[in-house]
Amino acid sequence: MADDYIRLLLLGDVIGKPGRRAVKRFLSARRAEPLAPHLIIANGENAAHGFGLTEKIVNEFLSMGIDIISGGNHTFDKKEIFDFIDNYPNVLRPANYPPGTGGQGVYVADVNGFRIAVLSLLGRVFMEPLASPFLTADQIVSDLAGHADAVIVDFHAEATAEKVAMGWYLDGRVAAVVGTHTHVQTADERILPGGLAYITDIGCCGPLNGVIGMELRGVFRRLVEQLPSRLEIAGGPAAVNGVTITIDPGTGKAVSIVRESFKESEGDFQDDTEAAGDDDGEC
Repeated sequence: MADDYIRLLLLGDVIGKPGRRAVKRFLSARRAEPLAPHLIIANGENAAHGFGLTEKIVNEFLSMGIDIISGGNHTFDKKEIFDFIDNYPNVLRPANYPPGTGGQGVYVADVNGFRIAVLSLLGRVFMEPLASPFLTADQIVSDLAGHADAVIVDFHAEATAEKVAMGWYLDGRVAAVVGTHTHVQTADERILPGGLAYITDIGCCGPLNGVIGMELRGVFRRLVEQLPSRLEIAGGPAAVNGVTITIDPGTGKAVSIVRESFKESEGDFQDDTEAAGDDDGEC
């Protein structure tokens, strides 16, 4: 790829302290590479002990070199977010929340004069009954005309079909639609005919030895014993999952999408399994 192309690194849902620890290690190496990303985007809705986001963790992410933090259905799990989200325009919540909701759903970043808009949307199938993400995307993409040279969509959704539909729906109008939320990286990355980079889910950044990041005992209590249980972050090594998308600044379209994966090994870290309520930042 020509070196004047724009490279974006998008990281899946970062889960608690283990996820942040692995992301920090991964980015310290990734940012030093000759073809380092120009812009780094991470989904942060699970960053504070698996549920929500704190201001301390926002600043921890920014210190790692993460430029934009996207959201999802757990964005507002920590009530303190209402005290700071309006001070961080690069911390997104889904754009299809009702008018008047704190924060914003889109952010435009400047990369060497090339304007990249990142749009956060929440799906509706098996999720909260928000405004249509499709119609919300229509309106925002239209509003961005003349204000952004490329648009990247983080579609935080449960249903595969809804994500696939969004990719085809926006093909030719935005540069990428990447799925988040299900925490398992899919192998269906592709460039659609209109120049849109698509993947159903970019995966998560979190513990390997759990159920989508959560400790086994609590999950088994819910699924096997059918009893209520508090879910805690799993211990052990963590993984980082995401994608690198390359955009041609001449067209604003994607020319490649490549899956990223990094795994800690056993003994490669100090086990810092969190106690409930203790994880307010600093991995």
